[in-house]
Amino acid sequence: MISGHQPVLLREVLGFIAPVAGGRYLDCTFGGGGHTRAILEANSGVQVVALDRDPQASARAAALASDFPGRFTLIDSDFARLANVSESGFNGILFDFGLSSFQLDDPSRGFSFRTDAPADMRMDPRVGVPASVWLESATQEMLVRAIRDLGEEIHWRRVVNAIVAARGTGALGRTSSLAVLVSAAIPARDRATSRIHPATRSFQGIRIAVNDEIGAIERALPAAFEKLLPGGVLCAISFHSLEDRPVKQYFRRLCGQAENADDSTPNDLRTRSAEALTRRPVIPSDEEVAQNPRSRSAKLRAIRKL
Repeated sequence: MISGHQPVLLREVLGFIAPVAGGRYLDCTFGGGGHTRAILEANSGVQVVALDRDPQASARAAALASDFPGRFTLIDSDFARLANVSESGFNGILFDFGLSSFQLDDPSRGFSFRTDAPADMRMDPRVGVPASVWLESATQEMLVRAIRDLGEEIHWRRVVNAIVAARGTGALGRTSSLAVLVSAAIPARDRATSRIHPATRSFQGIRIAVNDEIGAIERALPAAFEKLLPGGVLCAISFHSLEDRPVKQYFRRLCGQAENADDSTPNDLRTRSAEALTRRPVIPSDEEVAQNPRSRSAKLRAIRKL
């Protein structure tokens, strides 16, 4: 593990994946490499392929490539394009959604409002446009989806109107001024009683929209299941309901279960291609949360391919 990075639900992930000699494993969200290193250390006969869209991941991966020669490969790719990756035939695949600690803690990346920086928020700064540019040009519908649906901000109308009114003023260009703008749009009573910073939800929604994070999950899950060997295990760690919902629905569909309360498909028309290894999502222990507060909202789901 790289100093400062603590992989979430590590013991539980290893329990489900259970690395075996000769096994091949795919870490779709390399991040700091904590999960990848643990899989490699669990059995000297395993190989791991990892993906990461962040160009800074290659430097962190170099140490693993040196420590485990011939057993580890990093592919510079967004997991949304997993279907285009030629590697296949895996015994286990892992997703660990959301930001890595390295992205969140690097002020220059513009993910946090706690330090002033250009409002970028891209997980891969080589593609797409920064959040500042997106906010200046997004349609009303796009802004509503980001703030109301992805950010789950109850005062979304006020925030969206404030963003539109601020276009062309420069206030959308930096994290500090954007946070002030959003905070001012929240009623004073709610600002005073909120347990989180008033800009937290809006920043989340903007970041998810800029990176198309939910769309990436929806595209990647079927591609990952296709690349699993029979008997292989697919694990997914999410950190909020927006990430967990598509995982839960897709896993239930594979297990021949109703995806949600509105799913009235007759049982004889359902197909079952996986078995659930988690009836309910696995959450971190109190001990893990105490050691790593960022793990507190993590949920792990796992299935086995039949």
